[in-house]
Amino acid sequence: MNYNVEVCIDNLESLHLAIEGGANRIELCSSLALGGLTPSFGMMKQAAKLSTIPVYAMIRPRQGDFLYDEDDVESMLYDIDAAAEAGLQGIVFGILTAEGSIDMNKCARIVNHAKLNGLGVTFHRAIDQCHNHHQALENIIELGCERVLTSGLASNALAGVDVIAEMVQLAKGRVSIMAGAGVSSENVEAIVTQTLVKEVHLSGKSTRTSHMKLKANAAKMGNQNLDDFIVPVTDPEAIRKVANIIKSL
Repeated sequence: MNYNVEVCIDNLESLHLAIEGGANRIELCSSLALGGLTPSFGMMKQAAKLSTIPVYAMIRPRQGDFLYDEDDVESMLYDIDAAAEAGLQGIVFGILTAEGSIDMNKCARIVNHAKLNGLGVTFHRAIDQCHNHHQALENIIELGCERVLTSGLASNALAGVDVIAEMVQLAKGRVSIMAGAGVSSENVEAIVTQTLVKEVHLSGKSTRTSHMKLKANAAKMGNQNLDDFIVPVTDPEAIRKVANIIKSL
């Protein structure tokens, strides 16, 4: 059986590492520590140039909730143009109403714009903040999205297996359900076998030390608790283990 392993990354070094590990699709972001934000045009263009597998750009203009105003939506439309111009294959997005429903009007604008640009569309984990995931799933199908990324409304996909399995049954093949959040080689078999998903999403988070020779200055570039000389990267072995496990199922 064919499965998709999608890896989310926020730097180009990790693009090479994810592919090395066996990823067959990339979610390209900036700021994974914030849940993933829209990558720069330069990053999108270079990823398209380098990648041998499909790359979907996160279209998320800021951290926080998924309640976006008109300025946010307009910026998202420009970012979709950038993703298409860069040569990427798709986008990842989600917009909700204040009441926790799919914002159908704004989402339709995003999906239609993406499709006019020849891009595929994934609806991300905004569904996990909806008040009624049954209705949300039907809305996402109506919008024409290819897939929806979900943890099953839980803090991680393993904890949400019952809801993810329910979503797979409700979808009936009309949209792909992709399990994500906390997926690893330790739990991917349980997640896949209990939910019957055909796609999983993970980061394979790791770090490396900086190659800078001078590391003694006290100046910090941002959060005082973060070490500027530790670089977050994808661990190709973590991806390889997950890919090998699901290939054996």
